[in-house]
Amino acid sequence: MLANYAFIGLFFIAAASFPVLPLIGAYFLRPSRPTEIKLDTYECGLEAIGDIWVQFKVQYYLYALAFVVFDIEVVFLYPWAVAFNQLGLFALVEMAIFLFILISGLVYAWRKGALEWV
Repeated sequence: MLANYAFIGLFFIAAASFPVLPLIGAYFLRPSRPTEIKLDTYECGLEAIGDIWVQFKVQYYLYALAFVVFDIEVVFLYPWAVAFNQLGLFALVEMAIFLFILISGLVYAWRKGALEWV
């Protein structure tokens, strides 16, 4: 039984190592000679004027977070809808609970005014 999960564990280790190993290799193989001109901000060949960092309003992050939550909802709803005939009543109850939790979070955010654009 444990051998079945070992393959999945190896898959996760391989999946995590593919993006991490090139970053580690690039860190050790890159030339490190920082100078003042290399550390200066470069914007289209012009000198930077004013503040370099652009600050975004919190509302943008709230909308992005709401988009991610409901995007994940669609990721779970689509396979459930495709296989609904084979899943039965238990899957219907699970999906109803899942949707209830998401909708209650939306109602809470709406009542707190998090979705108001001011």
